[in-house]
Amino acid sequence: MYRYFVIYKPYGVLNQFTDDLGRPTLASLYNFPKDVYPVGRLDIDSEGLLLLTNDKSINHRLLNPKFKHSKTYWVQVEGQVTQEAVAQLEKGIEIRIEGKIYKTLPAKAFIFETPPQVPERNPPIRFRKNIPTSWISLSIVEGKKHQVRKMTAAVGFPTLRLIRYQIQNLTLAEMKVGEVQELSRKEIYQKLFGENV
Repeated sequence: MYRYFVIYKPYGVLNQFTDDLGRPTLASLYNFPKDVYPVGRLDIDSEGLLLLTNDKSINHRLLNPKFKHSKTYWVQVEGQVTQEAVAQLEKGIEIRIEGKIYKTLPAKAFIFETPPQVPERNPPIRFRKNIPTSWISLSIVEGKKHQVRKMTAAVGFPTLRLIRYQIQNLTLAEMKVGEVQELSRKEIYQKLFGENV
């Protein structure tokens, strides 16, 4: 039987079920069935939307680059981000992936006029009185390792906090940090692919 879990992964929780170093893992959030696994990565220092399932076809459709599925991140960066930087992110920029130069695909980005309503992070980001921070929304259709962090750094605004808010039409919406929701196959396929199954 296929199972589908949507979680709001907290900062500091590993994207796996076991850890030799005793760090918090997904197992600390919920008693998941033995055969479900995360679809894609969300680093220990990133937060937000993560999908766990035993449905391998979803894995294939979300992770295979040819499908170009959209993922949206809310990113708090160091400095007052500029429209020029946003334009560069949207156009595609060169970043280094495993020692090679890679040009990112065009993205969608905008600056939040007022910071998004997000829970406080535990622990909070480092606060430096003389350096402002700002928030951008960045939607990409690929998923290279540390891509969003590398992209914001490449345009001069290092990432301080990274929250994956959306995968296709599936969002964090009203979810709380650490919350786990089980969705039906119908709900998941509708939100991810616009399909009725």
